[in-house]
Amino acid sequence: MTMLRERQADAAPLTAARAQRSRRERRVVLVLVGALLIVAAFSLAVGAYSLSVPDLLRTLAGQGTQSENFIVLSLRLPRLTLAVLVGVAFALSGALFQTVLRNPLASPDIIGVTGGASAAAVFGMLILGFGSLATSFAAFAGAIIVACVIYLLARRGGVVGYRFVLIGVGVAFMVQGLLGYLLSRADLNDAQGALLWLVGSVSGARWQNISVVAVLLLLLLPIIRLADGRLRALQLGDDLATSLGVGAERTRLVLLVIAVALAATATAAVGPLAFVAFVAAPIARRVVGTGGLALIPAALIGALITTVADFVAQHLLPGQLELPAGIITGAIGAPYLLWLLATSNKTGKGA
Repeated sequence: MTMLRERQADAAPLTAARAQRSRRERRVVLVLVGALLIVAAFSLAVGAYSLSVPDLLRTLAGQGTQSENFIVLSLRLPRLTLAVLVGVAFALSGALFQTVLRNPLASPDIIGVTGGASAAAVFGMLILGFGSLATSFAAFAGAIIVACVIYLLARRGGVVGYRFVLIGVGVAFMVQGLLGYLLSRADLNDAQGALLWLVGSVSGARWQNISVVAVLLLLLLPIIRLADGRLRALQLGDDLATSLGVGAERTRLVLLVIAVALAATATAAVGPLAFVAFVAAPIARRVVGTGGLALIPAALIGALITTVADFVAQHLLPGQLELPAGIITGAIGAPYLLWLLATSNKTGKGA
């Protein structure tokens, strides 16, 4: 009886710490949801034709005028919805890559997965004359193929994070070379269209693309939730994970497949929005401050980044052609990458 009391006393601080971390994460989630709702309201209401809050609510309820219904429900709402969904997909993809490979540089846009999607899409557009739907399929296939190549090259003796990243970076440079060759050989007008796609934009949102991304998220999110315990075990290292009954290599492969599918689908829908996958999870972990996975905050931050970037891109240059959202996300992510590389070099923790 005394031993049982001692064990309960030892476990009490750990239980209290877990409860505190859980409460902090819930508060962060509520703040992020509130911020996302505010950005969504601005995105739907502000523009060349602006609406007041009552008019926006009335329109969302289906009681707006014909022009209000067209502007909000047919133009702005699909764009906002797609921005949220691809932001979630990119963020979760980056979080899974970085956690599974235990490397902050392990992101689909750094290791060439989205680059493979881009190369396949541009090849389809410029060489095969693909339309928008076929280009999306080509982008998805390109991401899958490049991810398989990286995995096969990195799997000798088990996938190691730094080897996977280094091989991925090498493949990314090869893909960039292929992209440069395709663009240099293309007609000028065709090359301009391909370059616009390569930057990444949600301006051409269609409910067809939105439904594909939404269905994939509905299928994969429960799997990610079920794999939460295994993902936490992988954070402890392969030996400890195996001792806990987790097949490290098999679990890693399944989670990498899910991460690639998320990145491929999002890239196929909007192009390679730079750095969303790269920055969302690290920002989420810093905001939550618990050292945990923070997948839900990461997903919300990814959605917040894409929606804010798209809103800024639309209104940054009034009276001019709107910028692609990928320019804004690149402006956000590039300084973070430089900061990460600089601090890793100082502390000796670089990959």
